[in-house]
Amino acid sequence: MARQLEIQQRRSAIKRQQSQKLTLEALGIKRLQQKVLHEDTPSIRGMIRKIAHLVEVREVEETETKEIAV
Repeated sequence: MARQLEIQQRRSAIKRQQSQKLTLEALGIKRLQQKVLHEDTPSIRGMIRKIAHLVEVREVEETETKEIAV
């Protein structure tokens, strides 16, 4: 089964570097407390590493994602 990452923005992007704001946007996060799901790939992990101080990440199994979507 493929692993997915649940990413939730916990801190504001106000007064942050433009590259960090663009990284949040690239992940599909538009507002505080929003959660998004992404496949666990090296590129996504790199984006998370860049904004680790702004987000909270949780690994989710594929079976759990079906429950979340319902």
